[in-house]
Amino acid sequence: MGVFGLKEEEIKHAIELLGREPNDVEWSVISVIWSEHCSYKHSRKYLKDFLTKAEWVEQGPGENAGIINLGDGYRVVFKIESHNHPSAVEPFQGAATGVGGIVRDILAIGARPIALLDSLRFGPIEKGRNKYLFEGVVGGISFYGNCIGVPVVGGEIVFEDCYSSNPLVNVMCVGLLGPEQKSYRGKAEGKGNLLLLVGARTGRDGLQGASFASEKLDDEVHKKRPSVQVGDPFLGKLLIESCLEAASTDGVVGIQDLGAAGLVSSLSESARRGRSGVKVYLDKVPQREENMTAEEILLSESQERMLLVIRPEKAEEIISIFKKWDLEAEIIGEVIEEEKFIVYFKGEKVVDLPTELLVDGSLIFDPPYKEYKVPNLSSDLRSLIKKEHIEKFMNNAINDLSLKEKIYRQYDYSVQTNTVLPPGFGDASVLRIKGTNKGIAVVTDGNGRYCYLNPKRGAMYAVAEACRNILCVGGRPLAITDGLNFGDPDEPEVFYQFREVVKGINLASRTLEIPVVSGNVSFYNGQGEKKIFPTPIIGMVGVLEDLSYLIKPGLKVVGNRLYLIGDFSWLSLEGSRFIKDVFDKIEGEAPYVDLIWERKLKLFMEEIRKERDIIVSAHDVSEGGILVALLEMAFWGNKGVEVSLPSEKLDNLVGEGSGLIIVEVNKDREDEYMEFIKKYELKTHKMGEVVEKDFIIEPFIKEDINEFYQRR
Repeated sequence: MGVFGLKEEEIKHAIELLGREPNDVEWSVISVIWSEHCSYKHSRKYLKDFLTKAEWVEQGPGENAGIINLGDGYRVVFKIESHNHPSAVEPFQGAATGVGGIVRDILAIGARPIALLDSLRFGPIEKGRNKYLFEGVVGGISFYGNCIGVPVVGGEIVFEDCYSSNPLVNVMCVGLLGPEQKSYRGKAEGKGNLLLLVGARTGRDGLQGASFASEKLDDEVHKKRPSVQVGDPFLGKLLIESCLEAASTDGVVGIQDLGAAGLVSSLSESARRGRSGVKVYLDKVPQREENMTAEEILLSESQERMLLVIRPEKAEEIISIFKKWDLEAEIIGEVIEEEKFIVYFKGEKVVDLPTELLVDGSLIFDPPYKEYKVPNLSSDLRSLIKKEHIEKFMNNAINDLSLKEKIYRQYDYSVQTNTVLPPGFGDASVLRIKGTNKGIAVVTDGNGRYCYLNPKRGAMYAVAEACRNILCVGGRPLAITDGLNFGDPDEPEVFYQFREVVKGINLASRTLEIPVVSGNVSFYNGQGEKKIFPTPIIGMVGVLEDLSYLIKPGLKVVGNRLYLIGDFSWLSLEGSRFIKDVFDKIEGEAPYVDLIWERKLKLFMEEIRKERDIIVSAHDVSEGGILVALLEMAFWGNKGVEVSLPSEKLDNLVGEGSGLIIVEVNKDREDEYMEFIKKYELKTHKMGEVVEKDFIIEPFIKEDINEFYQRR
């Protein structure tokens, strides 16, 4: 295979660092580990600026997943990963193996995976290939998740023209460590400790998948089905149970999954973290195909494999665990003191490279960037808006709800019986921690349209919205995992988007005191006119210290008051979903994000939830404005609303803004609500009340809620 995907300057750099010309096998190793997917050579300079520490953070970026402490010995482990390129080529397997890969990241920490969330982007579903991609991806996620017994509890889906050439498939996995469980690192240390490869046999599937994920997706690359891995969820389930059993022994030193770049990445990164080296014998790797070469064994991305670093005296005990689960378990090498990656094949040394060169030696690229301008919102559009446009937009929103319900019905979101709030019925999903009264709130959020209009502001919005979503179910936001999706970083406008998005996430994270503990960067998602919007996905985890703090979605009691926290003047049609749906235009500015306000709102919601019955339902105002927010609250609670907006200005109905939440306040505790509002110096506006069946938003809409149900 030799040199693949490296620039001329990288080739010279490798020779200079090594002091000699690498052989063909070594070039294959260097090429794949220095790919964008593995080395983060365009992004790692900027990611270092993130807030990553807090008193509740046990493990930040740099490991397989982040860990946060919930108290009483319980810890949550979580991370988001993308599988965009494989899903564009083979949607079912691309998405399925994306689920398998992120699950193994959690497993490598020693935690049981308890939940999955998927954040998906496709082109308009009316177009044939987009529908094929959509159905394949949803099918792959549900197939793998259902088979391994990990519930898909949340996520989001967006259809936009820019994702037609390159869909986005970001999957977040959440795991749990109990008081008696040890957490592990992907670390190979301790001279003489053994390298145990467990799980599936190694084949030729997924060869150079990491390099494939670091390429531009053109017609030629679309033909690369061999680069897409093939998953076996039933084997994946056995791997989960066997690894958890092995992790409970005292013979395991470190655990690392085999994902991108296969054995190369798993072994070299583990050795580098442990400031050790590894000596590997490829003939001992269980193979399912004949006549595999050294490069093929090293670079294979066959799924359902894990690497365990174990103590020699415990080898027999640990291997017997995997044999009991009917899995392969072979010792393929050992840890050495010299910090080198040494590989033997058929009695010959085929690789002898410093781990520092492989893991930290790649060049860092900082290409030129260029700001761009987006068109202002056309002033004549407002004069073109008619009543039927509002009706069309309402129908679109209702159809959107129906589509999401159909998707979630394909997922088993109740397996493991921890799901308190299921997907699609609130701002975030909530899981119970059995044996305690604690809960975990989880959500993913992102708005590529806003980030296209203003990358920094759009990224700030994504963090703030995820925070509000956790707050709206009674949670306290704790930490972030970010999935950053962009086009070609060598295009100046794309690299500008990346830099600004990182600034926006960092500013919002620091202001709201919600650290980033894990994440992923995916470049080369389309290029030129076909590049995607900059699409940062924010996965967020929060805690409900007591499940009695839970604010269940949906309207509750007729006569309860409906308030808007925030100000109607913050709502605008600029960059809105309404303008996109009705006129197919993306114009104007992204919503302004007042992070000081968002911080006060966070503190307010974190305190008032403890009083339990003052706010009985809540929903943040995001895409679709007041109209969609009220529509969803009505559907979730099977109740109606009767509210009045300040004026006939359409922005009040379907405009969008940041820092806005609609709350249903107990009619007997309005005074207490207002006291909390005054304490935190917040603005609020009484809109109306909950009613039985009418859906009235004066001066725009007067309908029966049952008519909406009939349209679904």
